[in-house]
Amino acid sequence: MNRHLPALAVALVAATALSGCLGPVPADFGTSAWSAARPAASATPEASVTPAASATPGAEPPAAYPPAASAARALLETLPVKGRAPKTGYDREAKFGSAWLDVDRNGCDQRNDILARDLTEVSRPAGCRVLSGTLHDGYTGKVIDFVRGNDTSRAVQIDHIVALSNAWQTGAQQLSQEQRVQLANDPLNLRAVDGPTNAQKGDGDAATWLPPQRGFRCAYVSAQIEVKAKYALWVTQPERDAMVRVLDTCGVEAAAADTAQ
Repeated sequence: MNRHLPALAVALVAATALSGCLGPVPADFGTSAWSAARPAASATPEASVTPAASATPGAEPPAAYPPAASAARALLETLPVKGRAPKTGYDREAKFGSAWLDVDRNGCDQRNDILARDLTEVSRPAGCRVLSGTLHDGYTGKVIDFVRGNDTSRAVQIDHIVALSNAWQTGAQQLSQEQRVQLANDPLNLRAVDGPTNAQKGDGDAATWLPPQRGFRCAYVSAQIEVKAKYALWVTQPERDAMVRVLDTCGVEAAAADTAQ
C-alpha cells in the first residue's frame, strides 16, 4: 500500500466539508461549484499571475472567509508541503492510461461524459457521442459553440484541473497504476474548457497559472485542493501560497461583480 494513503482518510473527511462549494464527488460535480461559479461574460480576464508575499504556514483562516473557502483552507492545511519531485519517468499513457477511458462502464468515454456534463443545449442523438453544445467557459467567461469535427472539436478541451505532469511530480509516482488511471479519469479532476486557454495552462500549478476569469479562481483552487487531498498529493510552498492568496479573495470578487451589475 502507498505510504501516503493513510493520510488520505483524514483528508477525505475534511474534503466532505467542501460540499457547499463543489458538491458531492463525483456524482454531482459540475452541478454545484462549477455552475455556481460560472462567470459573467463581461468580466475582464487577467493575463498573468503576479507573485505576492508568502503566506504563513499553519495560519488560521481569517474570520471573513465564506464557509466554502474556509473549508477549502482547512483542507489545504492537511496537505504536505514539499518540493517538486523530478519529472523523470513521466509518460501520460504508460503511467496514467490512454485518453479517454470508460472508467464508469456506462458505455461512454470520459471526454463525452464531461462534455455532456459541462455543456448546455447538448446534442447527443446516439446517447453517447456529444455532437454539439454550448460551453459557458469558467476559465475565460466566453460562450463557445462546440461542434464535433476534425477542425472544430479542439475549440473545447477537457482539462485536468491538477495536471497529470504536476500530479506525477507531487506524489503520483507513489500511487499504483490503478490509482493513477482513476486520477486521470476522475470527474472531480476534469472540466470542459476553452481549448487555447487549456493549452496555455500546460502543466502549471496555482503558482504559475490561474484562470484568466478572476471570479472562477476560488472554485478552481478549491477543486485542486480537493483532488490533491483525495489522491494524497502534496503542494509546493509557492503553490500553497498562491492558493491561500486566492482563497483570501473568495466572496470579494463575487461581491464586486454583484455591485457592478
